[in-house]
Amino acid sequence: MNPAAPPQPVQTGAAAAAAAAAPAPAPAPSPLIELRGVSKVYGQGQTAFLALKGVDLQIAAGEFVAIMGPSGSGKSTAMNLLGCLDTASAGEYRFRGVPLQGLQRDELALLRRQYFGFVFQGFYLLARTTALENVELPLVYRGLPAKQRHAAARAALDAVGLSPWAHHTPAELSGGQQQRVAIARAIVTEPQVLLADEPTGNLDSQRSHEIMALIQSLSRERGLTVLMVTHEADIAAYASRLVRFVDGRVASDQPNSSPVVPAPTPAATPAAAV
Repeated sequence: MNPAAPPQPVQTGAAAAAAAAAPAPAPAPSPLIELRGVSKVYGQGQTAFLALKGVDLQIAAGEFVAIMGPSGSGKSTAMNLLGCLDTASAGEYRFRGVPLQGLQRDELALLRRQYFGFVFQGFYLLARTTALENVELPLVYRGLPAKQRHAAARAALDAVGLSPWAHHTPAELSGGQQQRVAIARAIVTEPQVLLADEPTGNLDSQRSHEIMALIQSLSRERGLTVLMVTHEADIAAYASRLVRFVDGRVASDQPNSSPVVPAPTPAATPAAAV
């Protein structure tokens, strides 16, 4: 026969009142981005290709996540879905707790314009316009007055260390400088999420690490959520979390306990092109 459990002490008086008045533990914050059982099929019938297979993923605000995997693993498809450039065939995508299924194309465009910034391997700058005018472009689409556009674009160029080159065209800028302009254009709207698809793919090793140091500092200083696709382990090492796709599924998802912390670099000057 088991012995009876000892009686538990009963709180009385002030202790009981204090325990009753203590606030309940705060609920865990909901993720900024959440995929629930998301699948994506391209084509139909015998030609159908299942690019994503029941992907579950949660991303908190302010995280810097590197998405990796071999060609055909589904990482680029996942990035397109996360950036609202494509829609899932099945499953649920929630942004800020709101399900996005069923949104029309113009509604997704409005969502991208309001909350997302994009950086690609190619810089996609307008060749005959200055760095300042390239950065202003998203604000033109928002209908902001010229004075506000100029001020915001100058602030964004200053954030990426390119104020001295504001009136230079892309042909007068190095590859690293052009990618900085592209980053300034992505952040000029003050998005919550920056999606970077192979942002160093067209750069040499030194410029690649300079760009990654910049993206990392923007994430830390602004609380910017960064989602980055890359093939390169040394580039992914700047992120605080590594998600690897294989055959349309998340094969691993782990924190990076020791992200690369670059050494501080001197301020940029017109004579020291980056």
